[in-house]
This record gives sequence, structure tokens and C-alpha cells, in this order.
Amino acid sequence: MFHLFTVEDAVDAYAGFLEGYYTQVGSLEEDVKKFWDKNEKKIKPWYNKVRKDDDIIVSGTTDFLLDEIMKRMNVKNYVGSSIDKKTGKFICLCFLENKVKIFKELYPDAHIDNFYTDSMNDKAMMDIADHVYFVNKDKIE
Repeated sequence: MFHLFTVEDAVDAYAGFLEGYYTQVGSLEEDVKKFWDKNEKKIKPWYNKVRKDDDIIVSGTTDFLLDEIMKRMNVKNYVGSSIDKKTGKFICLCFLENKVKIFKELYPDAHIDNFYTDSMNDKAMMDIADHVYFVNKDKIE
């Protein structure tokens, strides 16, 4: 009735589409650069006000998209969904409770003082943070 699904269900549902697209496109580097040239301005200015050098960005976005924007923003620590660049298959999906699992695997000694999110899908990450902030455009609560 609620159409609840697991990380595995999401991978199965999305994987076929992504694998076919990813392997047929060839190199995505130029497309990714064009994407961020157009969309980088959508990153809200409040982040630069709270930003710290030891920030860790945790996102469900795929690594091939994150790599470019993290480089542009000079963010060294980030976690995203990973895809095998040869096959287009998911290596891991950084979504729901999987975000915590991947975060802890990559940063086992990290402590989350402040966690910013725009989605209740991040409940598992909220549960391990000292302070949680909900972001809606430029409004932070």
C-alpha cells in the first residue's frame, strides 16, 4: 500500500536503465562539465557560510557527477553512489540506510556534528548526527 522499497529494489529498478545508458554514451566527461557549467549556480550560498575543510558530503548522486563539482568546490571528502565505468553496473547505491553503511566504511572515525538535508530519506544519517538541519532553498531549520 505504501510502496515501500529497499536499497536492493532501487538498484534493480534503476540499474537496467542506467547500465544501458552509461555503456552506450561513451565518455561522459564533457557532458558532466557542461552540466555543472549550467547548474553550479544552483548550489545555495549558505553552504559557503557553514563550510569547513573537514566537511564530508554524503549524496546519493553518482560519483561521475560528484567528482567534477567536488573538484570545483575544493571539497576533498565526499561519498556517493558508485558505478563501474566499463559495465555501467552499480558498485554501491548511497541511499537510505546504505548511506550510513558506506559513510562508516569510508570514514570509520568520523563524527557528525552538523548534518544538513532536504529529505527524510536521510533519516539513518540524521540518527548518527549531533545536530540536524533541514534545508529548503535558502531556509535552514
